[in-house]
Amino acid sequence: MPRKKKPFDFLEYLANGSQANGNVTTDRLPSLQELSEQEGVSISVLREQLRVARALGLVEVRPRTGIRRLPYSFGPAVQESLFYALALDGSRFDQFADLRKHIERAYWREAVSNLKAQDHADLNRLVNEAWTKLHGHPVQLPHNEHRELHMAIFRNLDNPFVLGLLESYWEAYEEVGLSRYEGLDYLEQVWSYHRRIVEAIIAGEVEASYQALNEHFELIDKRPGLGVSKP
Repeated sequence: MPRKKKPFDFLEYLANGSQANGNVTTDRLPSLQELSEQEGVSISVLREQLRVARALGLVEVRPRTGIRRLPYSFGPAVQESLFYALALDGSRFDQFADLRKHIERAYWREAVSNLKAQDHADLNRLVNEAWTKLHGHPVQLPHNEHRELHMAIFRNLDNPFVLGLLESYWEAYEEVGLSRYEGLDYLEQVWSYHRRIVEAIIAGEVEASYQALNEHFELIDKRPGLGVSKP
């Protein structure tokens, strides 16, 4: 009895790097019409599987370039689930924020040790830009600098899962409205810790930077109204 043909799986197709000629791996993928003819799958089935792949951040679809495979990122898959959890109960952000703190602590020494001179310069620039915003007229919220600073510290880690979780934290941070203005005194305290962290990193004092990170987290924990309740 002949074996039943395995149903076409678009994610498996992406992972295997299959193309029209069967042996070339490129970013560009066949159109749904071409793929339907090659694999004997209906366009409606392919369209649904493509929708899943797009939600997971595995492909992009543009009018002129068509379907393209993207570099792997864990973040989109996490965010799909995380935003659903927040829609059910906004207070779950606090749980994810706690996870983020544990991740940064666990990978801190490795991440800091991987930073190069240009990374140090970028961190110092972000701190200076944040202080310029805080002391400008009018005061500006250095949220982008806050996000970029923390992500820059970890960007040399060769671990897409760590980076995906940390990126998802910042997406959720904005989603629940914590990027709003918190008062100049509080923000100056936050960026004082950031300056201490960066100065210690540049000086090669990894443990001092780790201590400053923990004190920074303690300040966040003491912030009034940290909990995010369901609207």
